[in-house]
Amino acid sequence: MIPILSITGSDNTGGAGIQADIQTISALGCHPLTAITSITVQDSKGIESIVDMSCDMVIAQTRSAIENLHPQAVKIGFVRNGEVIMSLRSEVIGCRNIVSAPGIITSHGERVMDDAAVRAFVSHIVPITTLLLLRCNEAELMLGCDIVSNDDMLSAARKLCSMGAEAVMLRGGLVQKGMLTALLYIAENDKYTFFSSPNTEGWQMHGVSGALSSAIASRLALGDDIEDAIANAHVYMRNQVVYSSSSSVHSIRQMELYNKFVSLVSDNYSQSHNVNFYADSLSVTPRYLSQVTSRVAGKSPKQILADCLLRQADILLSTTSLSVQEIAFRLGFSSQTSFCKFFKQQRGYSARSGKNS
Repeated sequence: MIPILSITGSDNTGGAGIQADIQTISALGCHPLTAITSITVQDSKGIESIVDMSCDMVIAQTRSAIENLHPQAVKIGFVRNGEVIMSLRSEVIGCRNIVSAPGIITSHGERVMDDAAVRAFVSHIVPITTLLLLRCNEAELMLGCDIVSNDDMLSAARKLCSMGAEAVMLRGGLVQKGMLTALLYIAENDKYTFFSSPNTEGWQMHGVSGALSSAIASRLALGDDIEDAIANAHVYMRNQVVYSSSSSVHSIRQMELYNKFVSLVSDNYSQSHNVNFYADSLSVTPRYLSQVTSRVAGKSPKQILADCLLRQADILLSTTSLSVQEIAFRLGFSSQTSFCKFFKQQRGYSARSGKNS
């Protein structure tokens, strides 16, 4: 199997860190190699204590893995010591497919890298990085700027690439109410793509950033380009982490069905507005699907689909120059009239874009 090296900390809960990376890399058919940088004690509320490994120990683990097993990708995660960061550069600089996700701020909002470590990361790791993954709040800290719009995200990504990264993925943008926004920017051709998701809770779960970065590293090692690696890693994360749910009230079967339905809606809202299509795809009756969504989310399948369409409509109306008619067709409506009728029924006012329709 293709070897992938993860350089990051240990999470005693198994939800993130080296434990989650081993699981992710293995699940994607690759062989996990590890260099542990820190030992943490944490629980559902956050990190209680951290013991950092010595620079010699981290470098010895890294060097052994690279010299003996020649990883096809390296994921650099939780490294808090500036000396370790500087020393790592010379060990990994000859490796292909370096994915960096430093974890400056945890999912609980705790800052775990000091200014010296951030400066070392910018100076020594970013310039050799194939893909840099950051939350927007981490990019704000690194660049000393506010990120409150799509334009701010794009500007930040360009600045980060000017530091040497080949591509940047910014996550966790809260530029649209009720939505999370992510941006992929590729420096070589100034190409950028925005992504949005209504699953604000799922994509901000503990461990998602780390597992996503190791999934992308694995896919790059398997031969994907950056865009395909992110797309394939996203599918894995959506199925394994982001849409997973647990409940003491609802059966596992119901939660699995609900999660699959949400995933189908996310993928197909512009192709089908018919609840029967989704029920058929899930091999259940529309009535049973309605029972499940009502129990889990308190909404009918039709309303969940409508909510998704409205969120996408709001984004297109407020952030693009598309006409109302163009937006209607993009969202899968048969005509501008049917879209406008739907929009007004749901919102109580007419759809208006920045372009004359």
